[in-house]
Amino acid sequence: MIIVVGLGNVGREYDNTFHNIGFEVADKLALKIGAEFTKEKYKSILAEGRVGGQAVIICKPTTYMNNSGEAVSLLKRKYKDAKILVAVDDIDLPKGVVRYREHGSAGTHNGLRSIVSFIGEDFERVKVGVGRDKSVDLAQFVLSKIKFEDRLILDKSVDDAVKIILEKIN
Repeated sequence: MIIVVGLGNVGREYDNTFHNIGFEVADKLALKIGAEFTKEKYKSILAEGRVGGQAVIICKPTTYMNNSGEAVSLLKRKYKDAKILVAVDDIDLPKGVVRYREHGSAGTHNGLRSIVSFIGEDFERVKVGVGRDKSVDLAQFVLSKIKFEDRLILDKSVDDAVKIILEKIN
């Protein structure tokens, strides 16, 4: 079994923001494998499906970004042997760059820091580069709405992230 966790913040006010790219990856993956977000459990909204012979749970934590580790730890406790893969935005990568890592530190990302504090560093990550506008405060930037000219780049990045996740599942 694999648990794919898309990081983001719940609520319409966070839709189409840089910090919700992980949720967008989760949504696109669910669509691609024909899974629907129908369950609310483990402080998350969940979709269940299969890829090949592999059971997949797609998770969008409802704890808000900075407390994502709470939800992930509950899932990890329930599904002890499951592989965990987290999809997340990354301000340290140029916009449009997608990078896969088997494990590592949380870096500057508070959502990853929360997960690491609960379960350690042993989980996979797919990071979607959103760049950073250094003329504005970091929190203001990641919670800002994605402009049309960036949307096309990030839509392709989300598609690329889903392709990588599907490769890692198979």
